[in-house]
Amino acid sequence: MNPLVTFEDLDTCMAESDTVPVFVFKHSTACPISSGAYRSVAEYESKSHEGDPRVWMVKVIEDRPVSNQIAELLGVQHKSPQLILVHHREAVWSASHHGIYEKRIREVVTENRGRFPTREG
Repeated sequence: MNPLVTFEDLDTCMAESDTVPVFVFKHSTACPISSGAYRSVAEYESKSHEGDPRVWMVKVIEDRPVSNQIAELLGVQHKSPQLILVHHREAVWSASHHGIYEKRIREVVTENRGRFPTREG
């Protein structure tokens, strides 16, 4: 997962979303539900194919200003854990808590495959 630690990281992530979809994962290192969601997102990543949305992760406790900025930029109420599919700097899908599991993430990618261009390499 690509780290979202600084505002510069967030700018890079949002710029990437101008071209291809990306996932933004808001993770709490102090929450057992978030740990389960983290495993699901990691499983998605391990099975990703070329062209699947890349995952950017912010640790909501450690990098709270960046996490807050994500909520503001995307207009998505903060939750943790939370997974947001972003394209053209807009949230096009989101899930939180037990709604984040590998099969559902894969379904969202499949459902949206024709809507988005793919990332090369």
